[in-house]
Amino acid sequence: MIKNTFKKEERLCSVKLIDTLFHKGSSFVCYPYRVVFYAPREDDHLIMENSSSQVILAVSKRRFKRAVDRNLMKRRMRECFRLQKNEGLTSFLEEHQLPLLFTIQYVGKGLLAYDFLYSHMEKALVKLKNECSKLYLATDYQADI
Repeated sequence: MIKNTFKKEERLCSVKLIDTLFHKGSSFVCYPYRVVFYAPREDDHLIMENSSSQVILAVSKRRFKRAVDRNLMKRRMRECFRLQKNEGLTSFLEEHQLPLLFTIQYVGKGLLAYDFLYSHMEKALVKLKNECSKLYLATDYQADI
């Protein structure tokens, strides 16, 4: 049985990795989320923790002036991610041995219900998996042929 945890090793904290993510990464929007992602290669010389993926979950201070509202949205996003990451994303990354750095940013206008956030987190993670396979795995398969 797989435990739905969200440990420290899965959180992106390194300033160097964060800079690389935002300078070299690709992005897409799946309302109410914006996802920026990057898969470092061996030639990048970036040191990641043991985890196959590391993530940042962020809510903008510009959208929510009150810290109470920002924290509420971050808690909801964290719970949605924690419950859904093992359903497809983690197993996909481990299967292809693809390290991934990504951030999920909340870009919605106001407080949204948990059910809405949960269903759209699922869509965002599926789209992230598809984008990663297009960008990072298609070139590997062409190089092997």
